Amino acid sequence: ASGLFGTGVVLAPAIGPSVGGLLVDAFGWRSIFFMVVPLALAALWLARRYVPTTAPGGVQANAASGRLDWWGLSMALLGTVLLLNGMVAWRESGTAQGLPLLVGAALMAAAFVVWQMRLQRRFQHHATSAQAPLMDLRVFTHRSFLMGSLVAMTYGTALFGSTYLLPVFMQSGLGLSASYVGSALLPAGFMLAITITLVGRWADRTDKRRLVLVGLALLASSFALMSTVDPDKGLLTLWLWTMVGRVGLGFILPSLNLGAMQGMPAHLIPQGASVVNFLRMLGGAVGVSLCAIVLEWRLGVMDVALLGPGDVHARLDAFHDTFWFLAVLTALAIIPAWLMAAPVHKKD
Repeated sequence: ASGLFGTGVVLAPAIGPSVGGLLVDAFGWRSIFFMVVPLALAALWLARRYVPTTAPGGVQANAASGRLDWWGLSMALLGTVLLLNGMVAWRESGTAQGLPLLVGAALMAAAFVVWQMRLQRRFQHHATSAQAPLMDLRVFTHRSFLMGSLVAMTYGTALFGSTYLLPVFMQSGLGLSASYVGSALLPAGFMLAITITLVGRWADRTDKRRLVLVGLALLASSFALMSTVDPDKGLLTLWLWTMVGRVGLGFILPSLNLGAMQGMPAHLIPQGASVVNFLRMLGGAVGVSLCAIVLEWRLGVMDVALLGPGDVHARLDAFHDTFWFLAVLTALAIIPAWLMAAPVHKKD
């Protein structure tokens, strides 16, 4: 089930660049934003029709936990907005404007944690009348979940960061058209969807840590190998390394979700599932900004612009350095993945 769900999660960013590339070449870049409208309307109807109102297993939420923690939600929202806008300001104007926003995000995150801990203490003593916290921080007391959360953020950074970086690399670095880039990325996207479905079945029968480690190793290797891509020698290696990276991503998602929550009490699993998904998406949003920051820094060092005339090889070197940044970041995630608790196999 986790593998099939993950297929839907990753198939969208696999197909999106292909459709977006065709729209950009045919109707201009503004047209890609209209593509969201029918999909969002369909998602609204599907959510109302099919998303259950109970916890896993059909358990009804109690009255206390059913009340939304509006203060906690507001803090999380404000902290996320400050973080993302701080990254954008850092990229556009440097640390002078970005750093205050990032400090504000850190302070809001600290306030959120303090508020959640306060609500949790009250809820434990007065479960029938007290307000339940938005996020049950007890999920982080489990080593597998804590380590899995770090990997999830890195996974999001790698998935969305590379989804941003690869098309920019192909268009600005290699001079390919938007529609060509979209069609070139489609086979790798389907490889990702197939891999994630198969690994979802394997994860039921083997050590999930090993699958995550294999995925991280493949992903880091694909980013590092991108530094060997040279348009003068053909683009075959570009397609190969892209597919290797997507296969690595397919090894991680279903194995990570299951491995992070193994051994966790049943009543914390819904909380764990929502937290790990949020962290993955947050890592993705931060990853796009990080890749843009590193790329523009390296372009500045090489004294070349992203678009327009300039030394083609210097521009390629800037992209290669950014791919190396993603490779090192992904490789570092192997450490928390290794520290995830080993599965306990029960004897029949």
